[in-house]
Amino acid sequence: MTDSHGVTEREAFDVQRAEAVVRLRDALQGVPVYKPGRPPTVVPDVVSYKMSSNENPYPPLPGVLEAVAASAAQMNRYPDMGATALREAVAADLGVTPEEIVTGTGSSGVLSAIVGAACEADDEVVYAWRSFEAYPIMVALSGARSVQVPVTAEGRHDLAAMAGAITRDTRLVIVCSPNNPTGPVVTAAELEEFLAQVPADVLVVLDEAYVEFVRDPEAAEGLEVYRSHPNVVLLRTFSKAYGLAGLRVGYAVARPQLAASLRSCVIPFAVTELAAQAALASLSVKDALLERVADLVEERGRLLAGLQDLGYDVPDSQANFVWLPLAGHTQAFAEAADARGLSVRPFPGEGVRVSVEAPEATDRLLEVAREFRDRMS
Repeated sequence: MTDSHGVTEREAFDVQRAEAVVRLRDALQGVPVYKPGRPPTVVPDVVSYKMSSNENPYPPLPGVLEAVAASAAQMNRYPDMGATALREAVAADLGVTPEEIVTGTGSSGVLSAIVGAACEADDEVVYAWRSFEAYPIMVALSGARSVQVPVTAEGRHDLAAMAGAITRDTRLVIVCSPNNPTGPVVTAAELEEFLAQVPADVLVVLDEAYVEFVRDPEAAEGLEVYRSHPNVVLLRTFSKAYGLAGLRVGYAVARPQLAASLRSCVIPFAVTELAAQAALASLSVKDALLERVADLVEERGRLLAGLQDLGYDVPDSQANFVWLPLAGHTQAFAEAADARGLSVRPFPGEGVRVSVEAPEATDRLLEVAREFRDRMS
């Protein structure tokens, strides 16, 4: 016998039985959903710009496409599981050993392995909030508890409050510098003061996904911090400055023994050969990369200055994006930008993150900001 949809009683019974038997972890009930930046609405007669995902607007660096194409001919083969050549190249670039490098699917993939390695049920992970949206997801999936410490009114880490939030249950602390989505860095002096208060057995991850864009002379220098503190791990990526967001390559820098443990937690063959070759090719043309980064930093300065001139209270971003703390006006601003062919990243009730794009996108965003200010005043 079938119902009006052609489903037999047996099929319906099997579905009900499967739903009744299958059980998932209780922790999944508290896992937030990651919301990626969406593409812009197509507006007639104008070029649309995606300013919502902190992507690099430039095409791949010279030689990268050729390296990927050559590697694609071997896609029927598994990649080197240890990403040996890439680890050696990254280590040489940073002045560390390959044994200190852990690669993965973007810095997020590596961080997920770190959280899984460090945390069990009911452990605590301390981090600033608002910060990178993936942090609470990774923590919840591990069964640990998030301890979110509010950023200051200037969008900066409140490291004194974070130090005070560390308890005997704390296993991991994440410091995002520059902070995503607000933009400010953690200074060298305040980070040293903070680390002096962190127990030696608590792991501290310094997330430097946007480190190439930093120009603040007082900013903490990750490698110096890492060399001075055995419990510090650096987290970096090829997704942002290097423009390889679509290939997912990131890495951590950790003491050799810790790095070996972390590599055992990363999904096998996480970095494809195409991604590894693209990263290697990008590293080989670092001068061209730095020229592009310099152009984006200059455009960031123009965007910041323009918004400040319009009266917006914009934090001093050291990344490839800026933050507008618009509170209750957040969604309205995002809709106004979208109507002009610009997608931005709204965080409802808090603010809007705007990625640095082409100069034309900056000009149009400033026009939107001016019109929005006039309408709200």
